[in-house]
Amino acid sequence: MYKQIAENKRRTVYVILGFILLIGAIAGIFAYAYQDPYIAIWTVIISTIYAIIQYFAAGKLAMAMSGAKEIEKKDNPRFYNIVENLSITTGLPMPKVYIINDQAPNAFATGRDPEHAAVAATSGLIDIMDDKELTAVMAHEMSHVKNYDIRVSMIVFGLVCMIGLFSDFGFRMVFYGDRRRDNEGSPVGYVLVLVAAILAPLVASLMQMAVSRQREFLADASAVNITRYPEGMINALKKLQSHSQPMKSQNIAAEAMYINNPLRKGFLNNLLSSHPPIEKRIERLEHGKATF
Repeated sequence: MYKQIAENKRRTVYVILGFILLIGAIAGIFAYAYQDPYIAIWTVIISTIYAIIQYFAAGKLAMAMSGAKEIEKKDNPRFYNIVENLSITTGLPMPKVYIINDQAPNAFATGRDPEHAAVAATSGLIDIMDDKELTAVMAHEMSHVKNYDIRVSMIVFGLVCMIGLFSDFGFRMVFYGDRRRDNEGSPVGYVLVLVAAILAPLVASLMQMAVSRQREFLADASAVNITRYPEGMINALKKLQSHSQPMKSQNIAAEAMYINNPLRKGFLNNLLSSHPPIEKRIERLEHGKATF
């Protein structure tokens, strides 16, 4: 487990470097298109400032974008007590607890480290899960906290948001830019800007997918190790599969944080999903029962 935590800390650095290179490439293309090197310089400066802000604020932003509301024990004693008991069992600081008013069953954890963590579940998840299944789901989320997955997910969330902003800016440059200034730029550059605006979000999604898929398998197994009850996690995943539906508040940047894909189903979403298929996750747990 300690090796996994160290690996996630190293992976955080790799992810940041990968996104910085991607952003640098986009900045270079913008500068080439407009024949203005200051565009690249300012893009890198703004990106750096944005990344620092995101490191401290992305957790709260993710909660706000999902519509999550922080609760106290009196608001939902059953759910709060489950998280509190898991905090004691795992030896982790008590995270902030949130509920999302949404009938789509789902949950996620966020924060930059265990001391600044938060967990959230939808009202739909709390309603359909029995105590053992809900405990398994929240043990999965607490595993993300313990393994420092939340830091990787939070940083990826912030950087994917930034790539989306640059992509939108690229489209606006090509189609709605100042035509007089456009004539001073490079026609080839404009084509490159358009290509970058289309491909950058795709590359960002692939990077996000590469980071996230193995984390879900590990968190499932870690949840079983915490609860000592494989059937709880298996049954919870089966319910997530049978009751799966898109969430009302959707954001592709936050997809990787959830225990189940919160987006609408479709070929492209399934292909680029940051989550492995639930049936594969169940299969791994079934095969691993004897070793837990």
